[in-house]
Amino acid sequence: MNQFEIDVLKGLSAHPKSLPSKYFYNEIGDRLFVEIMKMPEYYLTDAELEIFEEQTAEIIKVLDLTKEEPFEIVELGAGDGTKTIELLKVLVAENYKVEYVPIDISMHALDGLKARLVSELPALSVKPRQGDYFEVLSSLKATEKRKIVLFLGSNIGNLLDQRAQLFMQNLSKNLNKNDQLLLGVDLIKSADIVLPAYNDEAGITRKFNLNLLQRMNDDLGANFVIEQFEHCPEYTEEEGIAKSFLKSKTEQTVFVKSLGQAFHFNQGEKIHTEISRKYNDKIIQSLIAETSFLVMDKLVDSRRYFADYVLRRN
Repeated sequence: MNQFEIDVLKGLSAHPKSLPSKYFYNEIGDRLFVEIMKMPEYYLTDAELEIFEEQTAEIIKVLDLTKEEPFEIVELGAGDGTKTIELLKVLVAENYKVEYVPIDISMHALDGLKARLVSELPALSVKPRQGDYFEVLSSLKATEKRKIVLFLGSNIGNLLDQRAQLFMQNLSKNLNKNDQLLLGVDLIKSADIVLPAYNDEAGITRKFNLNLLQRMNDDLGANFVIEQFEHCPEYTEEEGIAKSFLKSKTEQTVFVKSLGQAFHFNQGEKIHTEISRKYNDKIIQSLIAETSFLVMDKLVDSRRYFADYVLRRN
C-alpha cells in the first residue's frame, strides 16, 4: 500500500473518522487553495502580505541580514510564494547574497513558483525541494550558509499543539546557532471574523474540502457520492482552533476499491479533515519551551489579525 492508502485506511477506520489535511493538495486542490487565498473572507493572506509589502525593510532589519554575508532563505510550504517574492525582490535589487530554497509537498506548486521566479527574478538562485516538512528538516544543516527559515501562512496551525511542539523541536535541532525563523501565525480573534474565512460565500472552501472525496475516487477507486456530504467548519474563540469536517448527509456505505474495503457512515457522522490553530504570545512560548529558539521580535498587520514572529536559534 502507498502512504495515501495507509492513511485513508487508518483514518476511515477510526472513531471519530479523520483524514490528513496534506491530501487536499493535488493539482485541483492547489488551484482551489489559490482561489481561497483571493477570497475577501480569507483575511490571512492579505494580512501577512501587508506585512511583507509594508514592512519589508523592517523584516530585513530584524533578521539582521547584511550584504556581505551569503545566506539561504528556506521556505517550508512555499506554495505560490506571493508573500516571499515581495522580500526577494528587495534583496535581489539591493544585491544581497541570497539563495532561495522553496520546499513544498506539491511538485506542481514548486514548478509554478520556479517558472514565476525565472520570469520575475532571473538573477535569483532558486533550488526547489519537494517533500514533507519533517522529511527535509534533517538536510538543513548540509550547507554552512546562515539560514533564514520562513514558515508562513499560519501553516503551523494545521498541526495539533503537541505535534507543533515536536515540529519546533526538530526544526531547532536541525538549525545552527544564529539561524533564524520567521513564523507567520493567525492571531486569536472572534468567530465572526474567523469562520467566514473557512466558509466563504462563493463556496470555494466547500469545494476544496469536498475535493478530498473526489481525490479518493480518482486515486483509490472509491465510490463517494460527493453530493451526499457537506462541508462543516467550526470555531470558538475560547478554544482558538478552527476545524473543518465533511459530514455525511445520510446513512451510507462507501467502498474503496484499492483497499478492498467498505466504510460505513451514519447520518450526521463527520470526517475531521483540518485544524487551523490561532495564536497569542503565550501559545507561541509554549511551542518553543523545549527548543533553542528565542523570540526576538513580532511584526503585525494594521488590523492586528496576523503576526510574523522572529525567532533566533540560540
